[in-house]
Amino acid sequence: MGDIKGFLKVKRQPGNYRPVCERVKDFGEVNLLCSESKSQEQASRCMDCGTPFCHFGCPIGNYIPEWNDLVFHDHWEKALSLLRATNNLPEITGRICPAPCEYACVLGINDDPVTIRENELGIIEYAFKNGLIKPRIPRKRTGKNIAVVGSGPAGLACADQLNSAGHRVVVFERDDALGGILRYGIPEFKLEKKIIRRRIKILAKEGIKFKANVNVGADLPAQKLLQEFDAVCIACGSRTPRDLNIGGRNLSGIHFAMDYLIQSNRRVQGERIPAEKLIDAKGKRVVVIGGGDTGADCVGVAHRQGASCVMQIEIMPKPQTCRTGDFPWPKYPLLLKSSTSHEEGGERDWSVLTKKFVGSGLKLTKLSCVRVEFKKDAQGCALMQEIAGSDFEIEADLVILALGFLHPEKKGLIQELGLDLGQRGNVKTDEKFMTSKKNVFACGDMRRGQSLIVWAIAEGRRAAYAIDKHLMSNSSLSPL
Repeated sequence: MGDIKGFLKVKRQPGNYRPVCERVKDFGEVNLLCSESKSQEQASRCMDCGTPFCHFGCPIGNYIPEWNDLVFHDHWEKALSLLRATNNLPEITGRICPAPCEYACVLGINDDPVTIRENELGIIEYAFKNGLIKPRIPRKRTGKNIAVVGSGPAGLACADQLNSAGHRVVVFERDDALGGILRYGIPEFKLEKKIIRRRIKILAKEGIKFKANVNVGADLPAQKLLQEFDAVCIACGSRTPRDLNIGGRNLSGIHFAMDYLIQSNRRVQGERIPAEKLIDAKGKRVVVIGGGDTGADCVGVAHRQGASCVMQIEIMPKPQTCRTGDFPWPKYPLLLKSSTSHEEGGERDWSVLTKKFVGSGLKLTKLSCVRVEFKKDAQGCALMQEIAGSDFEIEADLVILALGFLHPEKKGLIQELGLDLGQRGNVKTDEKFMTSKKNVFACGDMRRGQSLIVWAIAEGRRAAYAIDKHLMSNSSLSPL
């Protein structure tokens, strides 16, 4: 390392954000890019730890110590080369990945970890700024044609890898714009859509064909893909939401988080939504049920739409603010996370169970709730118990259900192909990512279950390796 004592001289300085009073008035990106000098200074904190456990935390195995050292020495182009070797979408992970690598950073044992995510973003944006990102068109083509269904992070990573191996790749997307959950499921203030368009433009120049507004399994029979392509990889995500089937669920004013976020993104892009379908928080008392990242995104959208008040509730207990014995280093810990949306206002409450929705006529007016506690039974399993006398109500005009997802949508593609499913309802594959249907592969959330973007990229890369090896007997692609 260039400065083996850098971590002793420089303290962690995470990225900056636009002022709250400014950013809640628009949907512009809240994140401010670090200067090149700051990125170099923060990269100097990456210590010569011998065994870099950041690799343990990173599903795609980024060469983190190596490109940190190159950044520190002002070798940005070499740092870019290493970053691109493992990550197909660094400009996106650098913005929205929860950075499990940082929780595994050796420096984090007794100090603040290295700003790995910000440094990663610094490298790729330096590259775009200085014209280092140019289409890499394969020199030879194999003559094999592959269809990728789904243009989310798993599908894009898979398509990118397969194209680089010389195969002809066509990506099908049922929505009217490419990007999958990145396009419509992530708010503009976290990921501006021009970032996605910039990447897809490069992939198209490299030879990948994109076809939007094509719902495979409905508009286009899946069997036709099997006839026209040598292999098909499905990467359609896990989009069946978990519902809350309690009394009053049929009242107006209760919506799934993804419906809310998708509509918000469409509105930001200028699309007009009919009044009878509009989900708008303006002037309303908003309750978001679900304490995860998706719920936090909904909180941020509600702020920007002018909600009169916003509350986010979670059934689980409030997480600790520092590591406990249950999550020792280098494991990814269950900690209290405060996003930029939480900094903008609103309230949060934990250990809250929603018992029923209450309304006036057909319109939602409040939630009937009770506090709960978790105790362990004789086998050590956690049991939830309601606390007697803790009943209370929360007034609400709009409720957003951010309770996660159950499994991929089975109607259409999965049903037509007759694919075997696992116990959790995900598409079942063998160790080579092949489904029960010959020449049909699966990757991402629809195979693994709902997970992080970096896991989706890892899934796409590994599926591409398996497909390449299946078609060509061997593969020059990375198996990771």
